[in-house]
Amino acid sequence: MPKRESSVVGREFGNGVRAIIGRTGLTQRRLAELLGWQEAKISDLLAGKGGVTELEVATLLAYCRATVAERDYLLALFRESGNVWLQMPEDGVPDQVRTLIEQEKEANEIICWSMVLVPGLLQIPEYVHVVTSAAPVDAEDVPTVVAARVARAQILEPGRTFTFYIHEQALWLPVGGDEVWREQLCHLLRLSVRRYVSIRIIPRSIGMHAGTSGDFRVMKFPKYPPVVYVESVKCCLFFDDKETVDVYENILKALAAVALDEEESRAVINSILEASDDHLAQEHL
Repeated sequence: MPKRESSVVGREFGNGVRAIIGRTGLTQRRLAELLGWQEAKISDLLAGKGGVTELEVATLLAYCRATVAERDYLLALFRESGNVWLQMPEDGVPDQVRTLIEQEKEANEIICWSMVLVPGLLQIPEYVHVVTSAAPVDAEDVPTVVAARVARAQILEPGRTFTFYIHEQALWLPVGGDEVWREQLCHLLRLSVRRYVSIRIIPRSIGMHAGTSGDFRVMKFPKYPPVVYVESVKCCLFFDDKETVDVYENILKALAAVALDEEESRAVINSILEASDDHLAQEHL
């Protein structure tokens, strides 16, 4: 395989090989010596840049005593090519897949657009549970899936930036009833004052807009090209070709042009909370 710029598939492949090498206790230098390779060759392989043949990959995996399942999976990744990577997780829960979690951890900037629900990284655990329970997930798997989704929010820390474009209608959806819904809105207000988190609301009043084609996120990295992530009920897609990324970047620019600023967005969230207060008060009369 010729050397190339690191891709999502390449990094998934490299991370898998790195884990197998790690089990041997060998350093990259020592392994390279044993295989008769240059150390840079292993470094490029682990970075997802290629530079090795399929036979060489098989040789490395055999030397490191990879299991048959590991070998088959990694060789399938090695053969993967193109500008889009389709994943169909066996549990049918796209945003639980390890690849997405790893990409989010490596990104230094994440920009999300959400039309119907509060974005996953901003969801409180109770909200996550309701959303997961309504999804096509077996009841016995719900706690595990919820835990995985909740854990993703740990990346909301200084040192990277997050921008969330959220349609106003997503804020009005009473997920989990009044108590969970109100706490979720309060959580958004608490997060919105963090300097590295920007929450911008797309008001219902603008009507048709560029984001109606569906939810997505763009992840940007210090050393890699940007990645676009799109998911559906049973699968998820990763794009890292410039042409596709540019299309989604243009959608984000269009959303930014019509979105409320941070202060105006906080005012909208507060107004929804106040409206719910009035509704609850009337119910108690």
